Amino acid sequence: MAKVSVNLGARSYDIHIGANLLEQSGQIIKEGARSENLFLVSNPTVFSLYGAAVIKSCEDSGLKVVATLIPDGEEYKTMGQAEEVIGEAIRRGIDRESLLVALGGGVVGDLAGFVAAVYQRGIDFVQIPTTLLAQVDSSVGGKVAVNHQAGKNMIGAFHQPRTVIVDVHTLASLSEREFAAGMAEVVKYGIILDESFFIFLENRLSDIKDRDEQVMESIVKRCCELKAMVVEEDETEQGLRAILNLGHTFGHAVETLTGYSAYRHGEAVSIGMILACSLARDLGLMGAGEVERVTGMLVELGLPVKLPQLDSRSILNAMYRDKKTRGGKLRLVLPCGIGRAVVRDDIDDELI
Repeated sequence: MAKVSVNLGARSYDIHIGANLLEQSGQIIKEGARSENLFLVSNPTVFSLYGAAVIKSCEDSGLKVVATLIPDGEEYKTMGQAEEVIGEAIRRGIDRESLLVALGGGVVGDLAGFVAAVYQRGIDFVQIPTTLLAQVDSSVGGKVAVNHQAGKNMIGAFHQPRTVIVDVHTLASLSEREFAAGMAEVVKYGIILDESFFIFLENRLSDIKDRDEQVMESIVKRCCELKAMVVEEDETEQGLRAILNLGHTFGHAVETLTGYSAYRHGEAVSIGMILACSLARDLGLMGAGEVERVTGMLVELGLPVKLPQLDSRSILNAMYRDKKTRGGKLRLVLPCGIGRAVVRDDIDDELI
């Protein structure tokens, strides 16, 4: 088992990474729990696969578990669904000492984390991410939120988990599409922070597509190390952390305009990264060959790279509603080659 620490003073926590960690989840959770009472939030698909293992491990460790399920899909990451989970917590007698456990992908982690942030002014929670996207990105860093029909993640908070448990064995159960969507966030880290990691991904594409557990464990660990480094320096996204949004402003607009149902988050980010890379090329920040390398990798991984048939002005308007806009200026993350990125707010709308 590998361990990555996120050092945030009193809010510090560890990310545990390995295969078959669900069987050890109860022991890991108990170490940081203030109460023996757990409120587990999952969805029917994930719960049918992994719920029993987590509950057994927790109960074997002397913990008491009650569970509630939310529907599967980004379109259910809503304030209404959060209110239903809060209502269930009240009915089950969950108090301020109880621990919420999010078992699932990014939707479960974001929504359950949001509930933990606001329930009785905040309770502790644990992330057990079961999708690649959640393991390398959304479960780490404390961003929790629900969507609004006008924009993605518009209602949220920064609320760090007590611990994160990443079992890479769960990747075997993902569909090809879901796995590929997670790889979009993996590729993002190479583009913005680590050229050598990007080269490693290029050289191990065959093992990645085979979901080799050793390779995937090393990939998840490196992504978590990179994200922890950024979060430690800029927890609430006042500066450096914004670079983690490469492709997201474009991608969130695509998700919003297609009703959160046509694209997985990682698929929209893949399209957004190509748009950001193309814009960076036009501005002289990135070479055409580097854009081709990024495009080639995403295509090889089975990800979309072309914008759907949407009105360009509608996309731009949706981008301006994004929460990363500051003072009426659109802030975009743009790569400077592979391995470094900048945030710009001076790009002409027509060029965008």
